Amino acid sequence: MIRYAAALLLSLGLGSMASAADRALIVGIGTYANLPEKMFLEGPKNDAPLIETLLKEKLGYPADSIRVLRDQDASRAAILASIDDWLVNGTQPGDRVYFYFSGHGLQVKDVSGDEEDGLDEALSTYDIAAGDGDWTNVILDDEIDAMLAKLKDRAVTIVIDACHSGTISRSLSTEVAEAMESARFLPRPHAKPGEVVKTRGLRIDVAVVDKPEIARQNGVEAWSAASSYQVAWDDTRLPPEERHGVFTLSYVNGHETAAADSNGNGIVSNAELLEYVKKQSQSYCAAQSECQGLDPQLEVNYALLGASAVAPADTGGQAQQAGGETAQQPTPDYGKIEEVKVENTQQTAYVAADPVEAVGDILGKAETGDVKVALSSDYLKTGDAFRITVTSATSGHLILYDVDKDGKATQIFPNEAARKITPLTANMPLTIPDDYYGFDFEADGPGENVLVAIVIADDVDLTRVAPNDYGLTKELDARTTIADIAGTLKQTWTRDTENRSVNWSLGLLKYAVH
Repeated sequence: MIRYAAALLLSLGLGSMASAADRALIVGIGTYANLPEKMFLEGPKNDAPLIETLLKEKLGYPADSIRVLRDQDASRAAILASIDDWLVNGTQPGDRVYFYFSGHGLQVKDVSGDEEDGLDEALSTYDIAAGDGDWTNVILDDEIDAMLAKLKDRAVTIVIDACHSGTISRSLSTEVAEAMESARFLPRPHAKPGEVVKTRGLRIDVAVVDKPEIARQNGVEAWSAASSYQVAWDDTRLPPEERHGVFTLSYVNGHETAAADSNGNGIVSNAELLEYVKKQSQSYCAAQSECQGLDPQLEVNYALLGASAVAPADTGGQAQQAGGETAQQPTPDYGKIEEVKVENTQQTAYVAADPVEAVGDILGKAETGDVKVALSSDYLKTGDAFRITVTSATSGHLILYDVDKDGKATQIFPNEAARKITPLTANMPLTIPDDYYGFDFEADGPGENVLVAIVIADDVDLTRVAPNDYGLTKELDARTTIADIAGTLKQTWTRDTENRSVNWSLGLLKYAVH
């Protein structure tokens, strides 16, 4: 049985997903009625069918639950009407709702007064037009806010392959448009070619920029193609007719177990999918001279980080494909997967039933060998004394947990017994407890445990989630504790010139007490 903190998760019976109605709205806009052809995008026309296939084959959406708006069908009026009649009026409390957008992002002057920088983030439409100094016919982040307010009792996923700011301006001038070909960002109309403005934008406001707590509290799962001050791109490595958004292609491919299952337990968790998409996006960016960084983002209730990104088949292993055909899917082993519901949200999660196995799903990151964990004995019996040694290839702050088969976690480090909390020095082993502690650890078994060592190179404040007084004696819920750490480390690092991901490394050691 999974032992969750009572205030966080409640177990449900299997099969509730089958009774829920689903609605998805896919918007892909690559051509525009009022923009020069140089500002068209090749990727959206291919992104839309790719997401539609993902919804049908991996996420369990019936074909008749999906509406697609492409190019001339995706005017402002058509998008807003579909949000209202298809997503809002077409669903009931408890249903799943999926909104996907592929196209240009932008910023416009804030007229409601709720933006500190005076600019609203927005999504382009087919009939977007350059008005008197600003864009018209756009979908504002305030309108996305309003949509979410109407869907607050549904399980909502938002996926945005666009951006809303960049360190290089693009204007309607041919010179600047050519310099940023395939970028998914529109500057303010009539911007001067030499203008360089760093705006805070990028993501839909409700999803990540100003109010990330909304996503975490109400269960919205919000994916976006890049971090603040970064530009989302079409993949120019592909021929124009075959292009996709860099983010969309990696997001879809990452739902395959062989691609993103970093801990090899057969589940691609949301955290693993995020790490895969980041790795693929950063690989693309490294080879592009104009790409100054690319870090896709996920804002979600931390309890959903370890949840499977793929809905288990509930029809005897058969998943319906387009055209009425069926494709054989792996039948979920419900001895290894458990269905849970995150309290106060409508999100249903499929998670590894074994808390020890779930650790890798929640953290999402693959081990690289940079952090090594060792025990003083290779064979432990109940009552044996032992010590733990951690060695990191890079300097940083250590957090060390022991997680047992019952889902209990003990924070080994930091702790109150340590004389001085200092960062690890690269390649210098740290032994816990050392001679200053005055005691050794005693093995308690029988059972299988995992030691979780996290080394953070950046000066991230983790006192809220891993205070010293949690160490050694306080019994913690493993899933909740690891999820809080993982969620904190997946936030954007904003204290350098360019925003980026937090630098941290992971080391795991499974051991048995006989």
